[in-house]
Amino acid sequence: MDRFLEMQTFSAVVDAGSFVKAAEALGLSKAAVSRYVGELEARLGVRLLQRTTRRLSLTEEGQVFYARSKELLAGVEEAEMEATSRSAAASGLLRINAPVTFGNLHLAPLWGVFRSQHPQVALDITLSDRVVDLVEEGYDVAIRIATLPSSTLVSKRLASTRIVLCASPAYLAAHGTPQHPADLAAHAVIAYRYWASKDEWHFDGPDGPVTAKTRPCMHTNSGDTCRAAALAHQGIILQPTFLVAGDLAASTLVELMPQYRSLTMGIYAVYPTRKHVSPKVRALVDFLAGKLAAVAW
Repeated sequence: MDRFLEMQTFSAVVDAGSFVKAAEALGLSKAAVSRYVGELEARLGVRLLQRTTRRLSLTEEGQVFYARSKELLAGVEEAEMEATSRSAAASGLLRINAPVTFGNLHLAPLWGVFRSQHPQVALDITLSDRVVDLVEEGYDVAIRIATLPSSTLVSKRLASTRIVLCASPAYLAAHGTPQHPADLAAHAVIAYRYWASKDEWHFDGPDGPVTAKTRPCMHTNSGDTCRAAALAHQGIILQPTFLVAGDLAASTLVELMPQYRSLTMGIYAVYPTRKHVSPKVRALVDFLAGKLAAVAW
């Protein structure tokens, strides 16, 4: 006897509340359903269902077996859906949300490549540094830069970026180079408004964690504005390497106090559920993982 069919039949009886309704749902005869459940109980050597003329109820053993059966059946369904989604062609409208600067610098050049590989997918891309609600706002995928992704969403790490303290050589020549995070209080600072710690910047130094209280001369919700101000010799910024790596390599910006490390953040693709992932979502996540995994910022 097929153990999977026994388990499926037993679960259908419990869900439907009767052998007759389970038989209708499964497209089997009532006699077949009764036989499958009876053979299951005989093989296990326990009674799973209490039967009366009016109702069915689970025994204690039946409750345990039913719970495990539902888990296993759901796992089989999920595996089948994943296999189907991988083999099916990606198609349809794909709504994506991404941070503004990262989206412009590193994702925009990839969209044409993705479309050439998946011509049946249409893209609707929104750039915003606000954390959107994927379900409420109807997004299929979001790109998020965080220390940890939301526990309510499914995520795949695509890359990582280090947050660095930096300024232009001309600013440092005019105002001096800070040697300790406490020195930042005496410097012009261009602050990114969306940092969770606001105007307190946290570092991990040789002697442990250090918190620096800054006095920003400018606040902005744009990393690009922070970078532009630093390149214009206006002050010190704390920004990700995906934004300033080129400036550091060209020495138009200089990393400060490298012995005091700020955050390293993950770059994640997040989506609402692991079940029934559509081919278009899976195609995008796999594509971005392949393109970004080897990038070092």
